[in-house]
Amino acid sequence: MLELHEGGLPVEEILNRWYGIYREKNYGAFINFVGIVRDENEIDGLSFDIYEPILNSWFEAWQEKAKAKGAYLLMAHSKGDVLNHQSSYISAVLSPKRRVALEMIDEFVEDFKASAPIWKYDIIEGKRVYAEDRSTPLSNSGLLGK
Repeated sequence: MLELHEGGLPVEEILNRWYGIYREKNYGAFINFVGIVRDENEIDGLSFDIYEPILNSWFEAWQEKAKAKGAYLLMAHSKGDVLNHQSSYISAVLSPKRRVALEMIDEFVEDFKASAPIWKYDIIEGKRVYAEDRSTPLSNSGLLGK
């Protein structure tokens, strides 16, 4: 399940909803990761642009990897502005055994940072400034690399 939300994520609502949906589906592990925008470098927050067709393909490929291990992936991400101390990213892995979920959440989050077609901007004095120094170009993306 992939969800996109405008602005900061309602963390408690999302995690509680996911738990409510999947707790009786016989998974033994529900491992989640919540990314929080840090107050650093004099920014007021971050802003995100997403290329949804590539994100959907990337996520589906990961869902197939998870399925091969008896696991299931969940992800929520923000579009637009997210202020400091709000969440912009949540991911979770459900699996019958904890080891699969623990290993997969690490791999998934790292690949997300390197491969997901999401562009990050700093919000400084109300303006979006491309965060080039903290961005990773997408391979084979041509103009979408920035």
